[in-house]
Amino acid sequence: MDAAAVRSWCRLALEALGRAREETDAINVYPVPDGDTGTNLYLTAESAAEAVEALFDARAASGPRPSPAEAVRAMARGALLGARGNSGTILAQLLRGMTEVLAAAPAAAPVDGALLAAALERAAASAYEAVAHPVEGTVLTVAAAAARAAAAVAAEPPAQVVRAAHAAARTALARTPEQLGALARAGVVDAGGRGLVVVLGALVEAVTGESPMGPLADGRPGERAARPAACASAASAASAGTAGDPPPAPGGPAFEVTYLLDAEDGAVPALRARLDALGDSLVVVGGEGLWNVHVHVDDAGAAVEAGVECGRPHRIRITHFGAAAAAVPGRPGEGTGRGVVAVVRGEGVARLCEEAGATVVADTPDAPASSGDIAAAIRRARAAEVVLLPNDEALRSAAGAAAEQARADGVRVAVVPTRSTVQGIAALAVHDPSRRFDEDVVAMTAAAGATRHAELAVAEHRSWTMAGVCQAGDVLGLIDGDVAVIGGDLVGTGTVVLDRMLAAGGEMVTLVVGEDAPAGLADRLEAHVREEHLAVDTVVYRGGRRGCPLLIGVE
Repeated sequence: MDAAAVRSWCRLALEALGRAREETDAINVYPVPDGDTGTNLYLTAESAAEAVEALFDARAASGPRPSPAEAVRAMARGALLGARGNSGTILAQLLRGMTEVLAAAPAAAPVDGALLAAALERAAASAYEAVAHPVEGTVLTVAAAAARAAAAVAAEPPAQVVRAAHAAARTALARTPEQLGALARAGVVDAGGRGLVVVLGALVEAVTGESPMGPLADGRPGERAARPAACASAASAASAGTAGDPPPAPGGPAFEVTYLLDAEDGAVPALRARLDALGDSLVVVGGEGLWNVHVHVDDAGAAVEAGVECGRPHRIRITHFGAAAAAVPGRPGEGTGRGVVAVVRGEGVARLCEEAGATVVADTPDAPASSGDIAAAIRRARAAEVVLLPNDEALRSAAGAAAEQARADGVRVAVVPTRSTVQGIAALAVHDPSRRFDEDVVAMTAAAGATRHAELAVAEHRSWTMAGVCQAGDVLGLIDGDVAVIGGDLVGTGTVVLDRMLAAGGEMVTLVVGEDAPAGLADRLEAHVREEHLAVDTVVYRGGRRGCPLLIGVE
């Protein structure tokens, strides 16, 4: 397990948490049934992944390759800085516990099974230490089971250690309803524990190259559609506490308070005692002068003042549980009117969307759009209602997480699942703010769904595709995300792609030309459509993303 495996772990965990986000949110009934555990874990993992990428980028410019300990340290610090909610805060502490062991090992020592097992053991122990009142049947239980299983096979290679940890975590997750009444009453497993199993599954894939198989336990197999309602109906039964606190009186504290704290390590015990007296769900994680504080209280001001007495609190976030629960579609935020937020690649497309009235989020290979970037754009739109166009399948999870953040602030957000820039352009073309919000979203979704999308790309290496084997330098024609054509030049491949797409019918072709596309590409394809497909209009936009010669849309 080297630094590259840690980097891969971050990426795989983020992708897996993104896929599991909605289902994890839906079974979130403990410690507070506010349906955000999946989103919080995703946001925490996103911050961790960004920190690791920043480390690799810095070392690529100058310096030796990162060590595994350095990569995990960056991962843990990123998670600490971006930790959201109870489960995200505990995940950050789990990573910090691993760092303590890996950093203490000799620099040249390989991360073998014994060292990895010790890291997982310390991770679980440090998570228990961070929670004021640990309770079994939560993410803590799942972490402890994984650590015990890893320790039992510590003499084996890392692959066996991570497989054992993941398998034990899955078993422990399935048993959480037996240990915690709130889960049993709702008929679900612990949402935070489910997220940890996803993270450990990503670790298995990063170390072994094999993806763990089999569905995760959720409490009621086969009843996925009913789970959100179960989550809501269990609100009174589920307790407000932490992955640790015993059930409080009905109703529970009114506010969730989180902040980062710059403070000497010696000041933290007094802070813990003060906050523990103010409320529950107390988790304080970190060290070496930087801490992440999470607590549920009725007096939010007093919780912040406690931090001021110990050091310098910043990134303060106060959430009123009642307001968060009320932030459902239809509830206006501070803004007025309706806005559209579009994620785009390429300066020309960005200008096009801005001229159409959209707030733009730039997405580039060097600076991929994050959920934080998208959430910031939603705030910039200053609208009570926002339609969000991710324009990329890979950004769907980030867009969904950003939408959840905005809804918590009272903004009505709908995500139109656009998978390509051309679908976003089609949706934006029919946007009408004078319509009712639901009608506008339906019209934009229909326009996007009626637009088939394709792109031309140049193969970087020899590989297998749906259309056969391609060689480095071949031109690939991807239709709806799959390689459908392999050709020798852009014009010829583009012609075949257009003919295949228009064979099923179409009234308009949209061509988005990349910044580095050769001159004349769009003109020759436009002429082909005009000559071979009568009554089909063509529109051309310049300034698409670099590295993608052409995007094609057929409506």
